[in-house]
Amino acid sequence: MKVLVTGGGGFLGGAIVRMLRERGDEVRSFSRSDYPALTQLGVEQLRGGLDDRHAVSAAAKGCDLVFHVAAKAGVWGRYHDFYQTNVVGTENVVAACRQNGISRLVYTSSPSVVFDGNDVEGGNEALPYPPRHEAHYPATKALAEQLVLAANSPDLAVVSLRPHLIWGPGDNHLVPRIIARGRAGRLRRIGTRPNLVDTVYVDNAARAHLLAAAQLSPGSIVAGKSYFISNGEPLPLWEMVNRILATADVPPVTRTIAPKLAYSVGCLCEAAWSILRLEGEPPMTRFVAHELSTAHWFDISAARHDFGYHPEISIDEGLQRLRRWFQHSAP
Repeated sequence: MKVLVTGGGGFLGGAIVRMLRERGDEVRSFSRSDYPALTQLGVEQLRGGLDDRHAVSAAAKGCDLVFHVAAKAGVWGRYHDFYQTNVVGTENVVAACRQNGISRLVYTSSPSVVFDGNDVEGGNEALPYPPRHEAHYPATKALAEQLVLAANSPDLAVVSLRPHLIWGPGDNHLVPRIIARGRAGRLRRIGTRPNLVDTVYVDNAARAHLLAAAQLSPGSIVAGKSYFISNGEPLPLWEMVNRILATADVPPVTRTIAPKLAYSVGCLCEAAWSILRLEGEPPMTRFVAHELSTAHWFDISAARHDFGYHPEISIDEGLQRLRRWFQHSAP
C-alpha cells in the first residue's frame, strides 16, 4: 500500500512508519520539518502545516490509507494554536481523504479526552466526554475525535485510538521531561495514594495502529469506534516514574506535597503566566495536578477482541530497552 502518516517524524509516528516500511509499504510523511532518519528509511517527506488544507490534500493524493498522528500536545499555550492544529488540522485530513477517495483513516486520540479530574479505574469506551476540560490539549483532541467519528461513512471508514502515556527509547516528550525534572530535583509526589496509572510502550502503541488499520473497512467492527490502548499493566504512578528515572540513573522521587496544595499552586501559576505573559510552561497547572494525583487506567478488552491487540513488549522489557538506549546515547 501507499500510506500517509501525518507526524511521521515524531515519536509514535516514527514507530508506525518503521513498522510500515518493515512490511514493505510505501510511506509518505507530512510534517513541519524534515527528518534525515525518515530519508534513510526511504520515506517520502512533504512539509507543511495541518492548518493548510491544500497542502494536506496534496500529501494524501494517491494514498490508500492515512494514519493521522500529528497533533499539538502540551499542557500550556494559546487555545488558538491547539485548535488550529488539532481541530482544523483534523478537519483538513478528513476532507483530504474524501477528496482523494481514501477509504480508511486511523486517528490517534488520547484518553485525556474523557478525563474530568477524577479517578478512572478500569474505564472503558462508554466513558462520556466531560462537560469541560482543564487544558486546551484534551479539549481540542476531544473535538477532533468527535468530528473524526462523525465522519465515518460507507465511503470513509475511521477508527480512533487512545494510547495512554507513550514511552520508550527515542521519546522526545514524556521521558525527557521526567528525567530533566528528576535531575533538577523538581519532581514531587502529589499525595500518598498508590493511584494506578496505565502507560504504553511505543512499539505496542504503533502495532495497535497497524492492527486496527488491518481490520478497518467501511462497515467493519472497528469503523466509527474509539479504543483505549495501553500495556494492560497499571502501576502506581510514582513507582513507574521512579522506574523510568532509574533507567537513567536518576535518584527516585521521595518528597511529597498535598494534592490540594498542588492544585492551588497550579491555579496561581496559570494566573501568573496568563497575566504576566510569561514565557515557557508553568511548573504546575490544574490539569497536571489532577493527572498526578488520580488513578487512570483502562479496560483494553475491546481492542483485544475487535482487532487482536495484545501488548508484546512488557513494561519490564521496555524499561530494559530504555536503559540500554540511555547507555548507548550517553555522551
